[in-house]
Amino acid sequence: MTNYALRVPESLFQYARLVAEEESVSMNQFFVTAIAEKVSALKTESYFRERALRGQDAAFDRWLQATPDVAPDAGDEL
Repeated sequence: MTNYALRVPESLFQYARLVAEEESVSMNQFFVTAIAEKVSALKTESYFRERALRGQDAAFDRWLQATPDVAPDAGDEL
């Protein structure tokens, strides 16, 4: 476990304290969870960006053409 001194604007800190209390978690857990969520979002964005670069329009078009032309199931209509 590593310690890190974090400078937080007072207004943001007060709001974070309020949310942590509402969630019944410590400030430490609140900040760690917030950091983990941000890291996860950035990694997910990076993953999909990399996947998009590997995509091929022609292959996608072939896949769409192979889709059967049937009516949608009940409840799936537009």
